[in-house]
Amino acid sequence: MALRSIKDEKQTNLKESFQALKNIPRFFKEIRRSGTLQFNLNVFSRLLDSFTPIITLWVGKLIIDEIVLLSQSESADYTTLWIYVAIELGIVVFSDLINRGINLTDGLLGDLYSNASSIRIIRKTNQLNISQLEDSEFYNKLELARRQTASRVNLMTNSLYQIQDLVVMVSLIAGLIFFEPWLIIMLILSIIPSFINELKFSSQRYSVARSWTAERRELDYIRYVGANDKTAKEIKLFGLTDFLAERFKKLSDAYYDVNKNIAVKRTLTGGLLNILGILCYYGAYILIIYRVISGVLTLGDLTFLAGSFRSLRARLQGLFARFTRLSESALYLKDYFDFLDLKVPKQTETYISLPEIIKEGFEFKNLKFTYPGSEEEVLSGVSFKLNVGEKLAFVGENGAGKTTLIKLLLRFYEPTSGEILLDGINIQNFRKDEYQNRFGVIFQDFIRYEFLVRENIAVGDIKEIDNDEKLDNAAELSLASEVVKQLPDGYDQQLGKRFSKGKDLSGGQWQKIALARAYMKNAEVMILDEPTSALDARAEYEAFQRFIGLTEGKTSIIISHRFSTVRMANRILVLKDGKILEIGTHEELMANEQLYSELFQLQAAGYQ
Repeated sequence: MALRSIKDEKQTNLKESFQALKNIPRFFKEIRRSGTLQFNLNVFSRLLDSFTPIITLWVGKLIIDEIVLLSQSESADYTTLWIYVAIELGIVVFSDLINRGINLTDGLLGDLYSNASSIRIIRKTNQLNISQLEDSEFYNKLELARRQTASRVNLMTNSLYQIQDLVVMVSLIAGLIFFEPWLIIMLILSIIPSFINELKFSSQRYSVARSWTAERRELDYIRYVGANDKTAKEIKLFGLTDFLAERFKKLSDAYYDVNKNIAVKRTLTGGLLNILGILCYYGAYILIIYRVISGVLTLGDLTFLAGSFRSLRARLQGLFARFTRLSESALYLKDYFDFLDLKVPKQTETYISLPEIIKEGFEFKNLKFTYPGSEEEVLSGVSFKLNVGEKLAFVGENGAGKTTLIKLLLRFYEPTSGEILLDGINIQNFRKDEYQNRFGVIFQDFIRYEFLVRENIAVGDIKEIDNDEKLDNAAELSLASEVVKQLPDGYDQQLGKRFSKGKDLSGGQWQKIALARAYMKNAEVMILDEPTSALDARAEYEAFQRFIGLTEGKTSIIISHRFSTVRMANRILVLKDGKILEIGTHEELMANEQLYSELFQLQAAGYQ
């Protein structure tokens, strides 16, 4: 992968940063839905706490003025002074307690929102078509949406603090205007330059993060491959450690250099602008001292104004610093909402009810298909029938189009042209979820869920997860019962090494577990796509004998490279280069003496 600098990418400008803030209201609606009670308590607590700084400063002024007055009086009465001290103590205790409540609800809201947003991403991913999920650009969007969970939680906290500080600042500004309006101008001069600087560099950081999404995914992948129990054997055997380490170093160093350049420029520029801010601050401080010496202000006023100016400047700095973080986080928030707003291809608005029982079967009519982003036609004019109750096997060399046919039948993709009919009706006229529910499928690349055995098998029909009788039956039919008996905790055994007390399985054992899923569903149409490739010959033969018996009267499709299995089918369809080369029974195809006969004899010779 070619390395590049940030200059090679389209940069995010200040206008985009500000435009991204329009997502904040929608963001807060999501937060409030995640935890309504916690959100309302948090906002109310912040509102109460926002008035404590100005009240504390004012009471402090009264205390100083009272002390000065008492020091000049011959007969001192300390009652008022102690009342002021008690009030200030009460405000400080109140502020501490309410801030603890704010921190508590912040944490709870953060957890609730993080969970809720992750669920939204999972559900949205499920709504998208397989064609979208297999697109690299989609993965960039998914990565941006998924990786920024922590950033979105920080955005929530920063946004709430921003609102709270605005209320505090309004009260402090009112105090400054009452005594010395000129201080406001000096305050603005001390803050604005550094604010513009921070905003500029925050947009650059986002540009880097966004433009390097693919490279960061590659870094994560190299890190996974280089330090993983599943890859360790090959890494050691082929001596790939240095290769992976160097590849990781080259890419990570390039990413580091881009970030370092921005960080150095930001620090130098920020330092110079901050000196200007400090000079403005001390100019204001000198003005206040001069007014006190002149007798215009009291010593209490000095304390109040100095404290207000210092607090206001610190809060303004915090406000602007958070604003730059907000604008940056809002850009990531935009990525999150862009992902959630990805359009799901429209389906037919009026659907036809699925037949209660399949009467005729499926018909594939002149199917052509090209994968999105490719110009190579994978299927070209494929036409055949799959009769109800028939067991049809797909045979062909790798890349012939066997699995693609399954994907089209399952409506993971739609044909480029042509159609698939179920009992004479185009399958696109049925609700996709209801249609897909008619199938029981085990793919060659089935998922090895690191769940309990019970959960792994129940994936086939998850609502039956507690139905031990059905689990036993599915395990028996798939030969997974032999695996379950060997495990210490049976169906409640944790699988995989990721979690405590987990047990890993051999490839063949995993396939038996996966096969059990198909039997759990007891679907009307069964599809097995190379499901027994890791089983030994005896286990595979027994598994398919059971499969043939179980699917008696059911429509079935089998994809397998083992011809001892394939010949169990009623008919065999042979594909080559995306076209049907021949179709018929085992005996008919052997008599044809074409590709099927050639492949069968080659495989048979290997056993002689």
